[in-house]
Amino acid sequence: MKNNKKIINSANRTLTRELNSIRNLKSSFNNSFCKAVNLIYNLRGKVIITGVGKSAHIGYKISATLTSTGTPSYFIHATEASHGDLGSIEKDDCVIAISNSGETSELNNIIQFSKRFNIKLISITSNSKSILHKNASVGILYKKPIEACPLNLAPTSSTSMAMIIGDCIAIALLELRGFKSTEFKSLHPGGNLGKDLKNLGEIMHMKSELPLANIDEKMSSALLTMTKKSFGCVGVINNKKEIVGIITDGDLRRKLNSKLFEKKSFEIMTKNPTLANKNMLVGEAINLMNTKKITSLFICDKKKPLGIVHIHDLLRLTS
Repeated sequence: MKNNKKIINSANRTLTRELNSIRNLKSSFNNSFCKAVNLIYNLRGKVIITGVGKSAHIGYKISATLTSTGTPSYFIHATEASHGDLGSIEKDDCVIAISNSGETSELNNIIQFSKRFNIKLISITSNSKSILHKNASVGILYKKPIEACPLNLAPTSSTSMAMIIGDCIAIALLELRGFKSTEFKSLHPGGNLGKDLKNLGEIMHMKSELPLANIDEKMSSALLTMTKKSFGCVGVINNKKEIVGIITDGDLRRKLNSKLFEKKSFEIMTKNPTLANKNMLVGEAINLMNTKKITSLFICDKKKPLGIVHIHDLLRLTS
């Protein structure tokens, strides 16, 4: 316990140093950055990311982010490139090389290969005088940071900066391409992210499960439907089979009296309920239901009910 203060102080110093470095990145988003993004946007081939050491780990992450957001990419370790992996780089590809110093000797072969076969090379480095930057087709420079390591040796601030530059490239490309959530879903079919990207049409309760009552139906009958269907609500429909209102447990509590059972649905219902369409994503629906403070949501096509979901359906799916 006596070390807690020292640990927290250390963490705060690390955070402050890294945040200061990240703030300096705004100067990197300039004409050269735009050239790099446009180069990739117009690319016919793939994006190859390369690096050594900690930069290699960052490269793996950037490559994965690019691929999952619509820009085909893969990672080649600079050392392995010198032992045969250069053969996987094709003429329509481009290479992004990451090196804080820009003088990493293991990158020399991939730099020479790029120049020999006229393959576009994008550098991410802090050293404008480095071999990497001087030989790049487009160079993205960031201000050389003070590493969070108290010895200013272990790559910390510099790797954070490189990763953020990679993220900025990926998201800029995503937005330029108009990459949609449905495309994102097709690349993330598993895990919580894939579940969150399901649409309501895939999971809604339909047909005989729908709790519905006619607008002139007596509450004694509507209550039986609400109880039987177990959604804590009943949708009120007009003669055109359109939902015009909803009756919830809350409505019943607020209007409970001896005459309730003789009243008609339209007298008790809340008008203009929140409705969704079948293409709404699970994540969007959860956010909507939390915002509106509702527990059930009807899915409709031009106000005609297709299905219903309960908040528990969605939470079970994403848990």
